[in-house]
Amino acid sequence: MPTWQQLRDLKITEYEDAADGWSNVSNRSDASRVRVDQEMSIPVRSTQKGETPDAAVGRLNRLRDNYQYLHSECGLIRSTLNALATELAAPQRKLKQALEDAEALGFTVDSDGSVTYPDPVPLVGGTGKATPGAEVPFLPGKGEGQGNENKAKAEDIAERVSAAVSDATEIDSRYAGVLRRLKAPEGLAVTKEMLADSGQDMRAVQKAAGDVFAKGDIPHGKSPADNKAWWDHLTQEQRDEYMTLYPAQVGALDGIPSVVRDTSNRRVLAQTMARTQLELDQLPENPPQFIMKGDPPSSVVNPAWQKWVPLHDRMTGMQAIQSRLDKSGLHEKDGQGGTQAGLPQAYLLGFSTEGDGRAIVATGNPDTADNTAVYVPGTGASLANAHGDIGRMSDLWRAANTASPGQTTSTITWIGYDAPDQIPNAAARHYAYDGAPALNSFLDGLQTVQGGPDSSHTTIVGHSYGTTTVGAAAKMPGHIAADDMVVAGSPGMLVSDASQLDVGSDHVWSEAARNDPVPLLGQEALGGRKLGVSTWHGIPYNAGEIISIPSDESFGAHRMDVDTSGHSGYWDTGSVSLNNQAAVVVGKYGNVKE
Repeated sequence: MPTWQQLRDLKITEYEDAADGWSNVSNRSDASRVRVDQEMSIPVRSTQKGETPDAAVGRLNRLRDNYQYLHSECGLIRSTLNALATELAAPQRKLKQALEDAEALGFTVDSDGSVTYPDPVPLVGGTGKATPGAEVPFLPGKGEGQGNENKAKAEDIAERVSAAVSDATEIDSRYAGVLRRLKAPEGLAVTKEMLADSGQDMRAVQKAAGDVFAKGDIPHGKSPADNKAWWDHLTQEQRDEYMTLYPAQVGALDGIPSVVRDTSNRRVLAQTMARTQLELDQLPENPPQFIMKGDPPSSVVNPAWQKWVPLHDRMTGMQAIQSRLDKSGLHEKDGQGGTQAGLPQAYLLGFSTEGDGRAIVATGNPDTADNTAVYVPGTGASLANAHGDIGRMSDLWRAANTASPGQTTSTITWIGYDAPDQIPNAAARHYAYDGAPALNSFLDGLQTVQGGPDSSHTTIVGHSYGTTTVGAAAKMPGHIAADDMVVAGSPGMLVSDASQLDVGSDHVWSEAARNDPVPLLGQEALGGRKLGVSTWHGIPYNAGEIISIPSDESFGAHRMDVDTSGHSGYWDTGSVSLNNQAAVVVGKYGNVKE
């Protein structure tokens, strides 16, 4: 327990200076992580092939992970020291004010915290000693001190000195325990145990420093413009604190820079992967779904299987994200026996394991892109199934980059809502209406960071039930932050005519393969009802009210040529279907084949 003298003489600035030092290490570690990825790993991946460069990339990945761990842990030490300094300043001010009051009254604060005071006249020359713990509230003149005014004031000062020391003791004890946690084992390798432990470290610092850097200060449910205003108002030191202590909340904020969201979400991803792997390690690999149990034995669901499946599915999705992050610049075959430069830097703009999971992955930085495409997948979209949806946007980026190599393009996989998990549920509209606000917020956030509607040409690409979600978003009040809509295999967009979508009928583009069953199966539940249709695919037709979906002539969208088959072939490499989408994404409408 500190003494009042130690609290009085405490140099708060020494804690702040130490925090600045740890902050420098943390920030330089993050800058080094980015440099290892962009200036070392990507050049090696994009220019060399073979066992030696592959081994070099593996070592570079380990170095990157080490830097990320340093960034996290050193940031936590900085946050702890800054919060400690802030909290200790309050009892120190309380103590110093009590000491100043004692000096002004001619009282003496003794080494044990008691206060010696002179007795008032007529007891000339007498003294008394006051200690904390008066039986009545220490309000001078209100009964304390048995009518002795100096005794009452001295007791008040003694109480304040004691309270200041007690507060400082509680603060010191609370932060000492946290700082003892923030110690890493020796060695160069960052293990999954260390990464999982870093998540526990973060929660310990949150608990200790929650009154100084409060989670509630981070905007929740606000507009992207409000989020941007909050972020812009912060000092860089405050930004670092919130990214360190609340990476999941910061990484989810629409309207702040993609680099910030990426840094925050990568940290959450690394910790979650480590924690999940440790849980999987406690279970048998791929346990059987049913086991025999009882007497006589009967088949029952295996408890180990029930635990294993969701963990395995979660890990599968996270590995898909990490795989895309690691593919930046990776050398690729060009389809003609040669090789070509790989994909640009990936940015993790959203990640969560809640519900069906969230995965928002950008290929290329959307903040500075000339063209931006946001892909909204449909039924079955989830974190566990992220691999295919991320791959589709990699394929679209390649096609768009080929269509307009002089421009920068960012293609984004947006798994940002709970989609129907299976076909029977895909007739329900509520999934689309529930997901629409999040989609609009994300699009508004992109536009906010980019600098306005004219800063990037933005296309929403919807597939299957994802097109229904796009339709729901376009029906909401306000204007959807996009220039074009591309819909593939749409079962309906909840409207009957393309002109009812915010972008206007001339900027709605539809693809539907002849043998894709989804448009036919879903139109009754998700299409829009329309009157006065006179022709159907050029044939005179008048049957009163019809149900209209984007692939119908009556809908009024551009019906693009499709050379692929089935419900999932629209992104086949080299296909007309994919190249048509790319032409829209880069704004070269004349290259679209209808």
